[in-house]
Amino acid sequence: MKDPELFLAALAMVYVTPGADMVLLLQTSAREGRRAAIATAIGLALARAGHVCLAACGLAALLKTSAVAFDTLRFAGALYLIWLGLRMVRTSALTHAEPTHAEGASRTTDVASAVSRGFFTNIMNPKALFFCSILLPQFIVSTAHGLAGQFFLLGAILVGMGLCFDMIYAHAGLRLGGWLERHPLTQRLQSGMFSILLIGFGLKLAFISRLS
Repeated sequence: MKDPELFLAALAMVYVTPGADMVLLLQTSAREGRRAAIATAIGLALARAGHVCLAACGLAALLKTSAVAFDTLRFAGALYLIWLGLRMVRTSALTHAEPTHAEGASRTTDVASAVSRGFFTNIMNPKALFFCSILLPQFIVSTAHGLAGQFFLLGAILVGMGLCFDMIYAHAGLRLGGWLERHPLTQRLQSGMFSILLIGFGLKLAFISRLS
């Protein structure tokens, strides 16, 4: 592994950039609490680990050369993000329509659902796979033995660092959720804003090209 400081800096730049993963974590922790946020972060980590494995197997190269494979993945990812955004709008509307059950509804935790939301939000983003396949080889010492070991070490660092940032965003979402419970109007605005952001990320994903 070469230039570890540069590798960590590159990862940090990616993880502090707002995206669908960050929005999903903030919204989940604010509305569903710590357990759901941790489950979502685990789902995101599993997806990143999957991308590392897929990049190692050369699937990213297939997506670069096959328009059908690339379009299938990006449209599936886009539709999923849009569906998540619309689902948040519906859930928020139902919660505010039944105020007597609002607090219980907002904190109901389905761990399996939270893990799957995190996993599918990230795994169906072809740009995340391209990121792994492009970034990781840049920091492998090609003259050293154990190239596969170096690749998976870098992948483990990528996953672990992502999980650390996700925990920070989950904590921020919990603080946000506590404040929003005391400000119902702002809570509605926040829920709508996060829903619009997810839908926007979905539309953006639908229109990316293999070269973007």
